[in-house]
Amino acid sequence: MSNVKFYYGENVPLEMHKVRIVQKLDLVPIDRRLEAITEAGNNTFLLKNRDVYLDMLTDSGVNAMSDKQMAAMMEADDSYAGSETFTKLESKLHDIFGKKYFLPAHQGRACEHLLAKVFVKEGSIVPMNYHFTTTKAHIVLAGGVVEEIFIDEALQVDSENPFKGNMDIDKLRSLINTHGPEKIAFVRLEAGTNLIGGQPFSLENMGEVRKVCDEFGLMIVLDASLLADNLYFLKKREPKCKEMSIREITREMADLSDIIYFSARKIGCARGGGICTDSTDVYMKLRELIPLYEGFLTYGGMSVREMEAMAVGLEETMDENMINQGPQFIAFMVDELRKKGVPVVTPAGGLGCHINAMQFLSHVPQTQYTAGALASAVYLISGVRGMERGTLSEQRDEDGNETLAHMELLRLAMPRRVFTLSQVKYAVDRIAWLYENRDLVGGLNFVDEPQILRFFFGKLEPVSDWQVKLVEKFKADFGDSL
Repeated sequence: MSNVKFYYGENVPLEMHKVRIVQKLDLVPIDRRLEAITEAGNNTFLLKNRDVYLDMLTDSGVNAMSDKQMAAMMEADDSYAGSETFTKLESKLHDIFGKKYFLPAHQGRACEHLLAKVFVKEGSIVPMNYHFTTTKAHIVLAGGVVEEIFIDEALQVDSENPFKGNMDIDKLRSLINTHGPEKIAFVRLEAGTNLIGGQPFSLENMGEVRKVCDEFGLMIVLDASLLADNLYFLKKREPKCKEMSIREITREMADLSDIIYFSARKIGCARGGGICTDSTDVYMKLRELIPLYEGFLTYGGMSVREMEAMAVGLEETMDENMINQGPQFIAFMVDELRKKGVPVVTPAGGLGCHINAMQFLSHVPQTQYTAGALASAVYLISGVRGMERGTLSEQRDEDGNETLAHMELLRLAMPRRVFTLSQVKYAVDRIAWLYENRDLVGGLNFVDEPQILRFFFGKLEPVSDWQVKLVEKFKADFGDSL
């Protein structure tokens, strides 16, 4: 069924599943939402789920499992060592990626911790197509420096470039020549650049990065957490990939990589992670740290039931009609918001719909956390919880100065097989109303600012009474109960 699009009408995506188990949602009144966001310190991470209607914070660990995944969990072998469940997962990863070794870890950031601990030293440089928050934190804590080698068009919010996640090859070669290959810990490629709108890189670009790395004797480390989305975009947008199967594209990407790590909370629709490699030297260096930081080599901090689900979920990721669900629904939301004039990242990427907060709230300076303010406002008027991806997700420099982000984005994640089209349309309707009333929204200031990963648990307050005024306007237009 290759290249089949499941749409009806005017590009309206079809769900390629049926709902058999439901979970009750609540849409609390706006007065309660004001109380909730205040209690959470205007940090959507700190909201209680009972106060959230649509949870679009992340697609990590919240994707819906299939019936086959749920059934597989009942077959788990819970032996501490030598588990058949581990053998099954190891075999599946070998089948998909073709790598000889698999090291389990409890999630993606655990893999990042281990890789940084083994390969990053004081003064090390890690080039990448774009950083991710936890990746950068682990590298910096190990004494390294992240160098983002993205193409110029990566930061153009509104674009037609299908592969804004590409690495700039000339900049990469220049960086290596300037510092010397001995300073480069590894070159990291993120399959779907999270912080700039889930934008993919092309297979051609990955091959060019491979040539440079071979020239200088460097490793490519592939973050495959968002690989499913990148695979979909390769199949849809890159001429070479149109006649290839998803499995064939995956294997070619794996063959171009020295190390693959992933969070199964994203790829595989389960909870866990791991590192795959063909290198015995890499395996031996990492192996001794697994029992120390994660767990024994045949579970690595994961539940064996999750490992059973992961094995099935990884196989399902090879199905084009499964991996197209997220990107198609994201594209629908992006298109609907654009029709209403709301500024969004284009082309539509993976992971979620990304709203350009810098344009949406052009009157709110980045020093008042533009995207964070938009996340707070969207929750307030809709009950939809999104995630700030901007200056709030950065951290201050050594002198305490604010590090302004390249982009100020509000990410509205689209967990796989979770939301209905009517729920997506509801979110679009409320965001469009907020855009019409955007001048009412103000900024935020920190009242509790952690030094590391502050966006997870820092607390902020409005710079004025703008939230009260926004609530008053909402009630005037919609009434008290919505």
